[in-house]
Amino acid sequence: MPIYEYVCEKCGNEFEELVFGEDVPSCPECGRETTRRLMSRPARHRDGAGGGERPPSGSSGGCGGCSGGNCASCGH
Repeated sequence: MPIYEYVCEKCGNEFEELVFGEDVPSCPECGRETTRRLMSRPARHRDGAGGGERPPSGSSGGCGGCSGGNCASCGH
């Protein structure tokens, strides 16, 4: 079952909830059922051993404009 992010439209509380089917969770803060699902951000992938972030596939760690150096546009 997927875990979704929700926001309560009454009190503004943001929370995560394990959801079964089309169930709509109530807010854990105020108890209201005026919640809506948020668009989740993608998870960042990490290497297993060192725990560092992996560069995108087929990349040396930078973007095309910085050739792998310190670049403000891609953060590498």
